[in-house]
Amino acid sequence: MSMGSVNFASIFANGYRSLSSPAFLVRTLGLSQVSLGDHSNNLVQVAWCPRTRTSNKSIRAFSFEATKTDVADISTASSANGYPKYDRLLPCPTHNLPPRVEHLVVTEGGRVQEYICKALDLPPLFVADLIHFGAVFYALVCPRPPPTATPEQIKLFKQYTAPSALVNRTSIKGKTVREAQKTFRITYVDQFVESGTYLRVHVHPKRSPRCYEIDWKSRIIAVAESYVVLDKPAGTSVGGTTDNIEETCATFATRALGLTSPLRTTHQIDNCTEGCVVLARTKEYCSVFHGKIREKMVKKLYLALAAAPLPVGIITHYMRPINMAPRLVSEEKIEGWHMCKLEIIECRKVPWPSSAIKEKYCVEDCYWPSKDYAYECKINLLTGKTHQIRAQLTACGAPILGDSAYMPAALAEITSPGVNPFGKYRKNQSVEDIKEMDITEWIAQHGKEPSVAIGLQACQISWDDGKHMYEAGIPWWRCEEA
Repeated sequence: MSMGSVNFASIFANGYRSLSSPAFLVRTLGLSQVSLGDHSNNLVQVAWCPRTRTSNKSIRAFSFEATKTDVADISTASSANGYPKYDRLLPCPTHNLPPRVEHLVVTEGGRVQEYICKALDLPPLFVADLIHFGAVFYALVCPRPPPTATPEQIKLFKQYTAPSALVNRTSIKGKTVREAQKTFRITYVDQFVESGTYLRVHVHPKRSPRCYEIDWKSRIIAVAESYVVLDKPAGTSVGGTTDNIEETCATFATRALGLTSPLRTTHQIDNCTEGCVVLARTKEYCSVFHGKIREKMVKKLYLALAAAPLPVGIITHYMRPINMAPRLVSEEKIEGWHMCKLEIIECRKVPWPSSAIKEKYCVEDCYWPSKDYAYECKINLLTGKTHQIRAQLTACGAPILGDSAYMPAALAEITSPGVNPFGKYRKNQSVEDIKEMDITEWIAQHGKEPSVAIGLQACQISWDDGKHMYEAGIPWWRCEEA
């Protein structure tokens, strides 16, 4: 059996040690920055920003320190079985709790729910809900520690991945260690986990309070035999996050329609974007619609509320091929970068949204200097890259209202021309002269992802040469006119 590792190996950066209790526990905190394409048990690779906290004394874990709000803090009283009292993961909290991710290595096989309860001192119902939310993952073999690991960490890794420890595990026969280190979602509470299994538990899943505020029936645009078209509300996820596949548009639309089979996602739009989304009613149609997207048979029109005017016509940029925000674009063609094209069909001057409407939809103005007028643009998306419209409009000096991730960068370039190494006023004569430090400094000019809405709506979707065409309702910034 060959040794291997995966990209999420840095989870052990804060250290771990073996325990005399039935659980060998690795405890760290981190921010998970992973996108999830669907609800299946796909490989999930993780990047961590470790934090610390005080360990649970009952299992004598490695000790850390951090700000934390736990399920155990819900009530100081205990139930008959010794666990804190707990009223499930609902109602949904107004704000997300501080990130908390726990890493465990099983030394005594058994039911996953029972094991996590004992290891983390969590109520059984809470753990059951975490599994229902899709917040618990496993790998047959724990990942390799990073180069910065301590001798103790390396020793323990070798102990649990030594050929003598792996030879009797029938679950990994025929697999390389690299294959056995792939992580999958735990799907039911009775799932058996054997000794040596690695577990990742997102104790505080990222929640979506907006899901409970929406009249989902009113957001249904069309119901067909094979699909449903939804007018997605801003501030919601189409198909879920790494640690929450429950609070999604697909789930709530399924319930609103009383369907017995869950709707499936066929494409994505950003959480902060509203508008037309097609959800498949069957696995077969999901594949069919994916094929239509690949064959460029699906056409999407957007309405964007920009902070500055844009010329009518086609705008072309090239996007850096790195799958993380912010997305950087250049007007100049760069080898290996993806072409991004959109067409501004029309651009009209409109009043800047009122304070009341911005407050209702949690829209930030990001200190934009002029707030008298905005510019509503109809956009034909010719290529479909993540954050494409947001990044391209920012590069044109006309960021989308409320886009706290990209608007600060546009402001930075206005106040300091040349700060954008890929912009019109860049100091470098050619893209070959751009240094990594310049890129890092430019990324630092961007802000955080918006919490609810930005001025962007997927206003129309059509396919099969317009045979199927659907339009979204009034965008949020026009609600005062209705």
